[in-house]
Amino acid sequence: MMNISSCIDEFLLYMDSTLARADNTVTNYAVDLAQFADYAQTGGVDLPSSIDMGLLRGFIRELSGYGFSASSIARKLSAVKGFVKFLVERGIIDRDVSVGLRGPRLRQGIPRALAYEDMMKLLDGGVRASKKKLRDSLILELLYGSGLRVSEVTSLDWDDVDISERWLRISGKGSKERLVPFSHEARRCLLQWKDELAGRGQWHDGASPLFPGEKASASRMTERTVHRIVVSAARGVGIFGVTPHTLRHSFATHMLENGAPLRVIQELLGHESLATTQRYLTVTAEQMKKSYMESHPRSGLEDAR
Repeated sequence: MMNISSCIDEFLLYMDSTLARADNTVTNYAVDLAQFADYAQTGGVDLPSSIDMGLLRGFIRELSGYGFSASSIARKLSAVKGFVKFLVERGIIDRDVSVGLRGPRLRQGIPRALAYEDMMKLLDGGVRASKKKLRDSLILELLYGSGLRVSEVTSLDWDDVDISERWLRISGKGSKERLVPFSHEARRCLLQWKDELAGRGQWHDGASPLFPGEKASASRMTERTVHRIVVSAARGVGIFGVTPHTLRHSFATHMLENGAPLRVIQELLGHESLATTQRYLTVTAEQMKKSYMESHPRSGLEDAR
């Protein structure tokens, strides 16, 4: 009979080849399940048939004891649950022993969004003059102007871009495709960027990465590089604590504040659940309260000071 580690290898292969999950997802699952396998082995559990609720709860307690955050534990628990479900589907175990298992309660944070004025300041003056100014400006435009995830930006190919109609074909989470429009400014940058790449021999019949890697060994830009570009641009105009996801949140919030239907924003962001998109309603309410406290003469702000 296969041991737990061998079954994990089969599960990861299934995620990669059959489910076509993103490389980052498979890598994260591999790390999380390796921790679970080590914990099980330390407790003398080597066979999948020996996995029970007690073992899973013990794993959660150990993670908490090591100081992992609630969100990290929830992610690892999700990996283990997916693995156990796989074991049931393959007939390796006869029942799902993870049913009913709950992780630590997660705090539902409010997504941060920049004020419109700060967002314009970032787009207009965040990227300093350099050989990479065009590329970096385009990245900022796509993150904010189209609300893309970092992984969606780095995975774009020229085949996914319809410059004349201003559409992007995005392969989001779970390999689900959606069409997203982009701005006039992004179109202008795309046309110039295409010419620049063609001049460097990095554009080939449209079937090449929109953002090639900075090193010869990398075919496309990494997510870490995108993160660095955004942080650097924000700091350049005196805004701190900004990440690529902040720009995505700003896209959704500004759309909502200007009257876009929540269902449209859901489709543009690629959210499976409307409940995920509804978090932006809270953001808007918070910003309304902040504006009231700062602007209305009877808000009580002066008394509080």
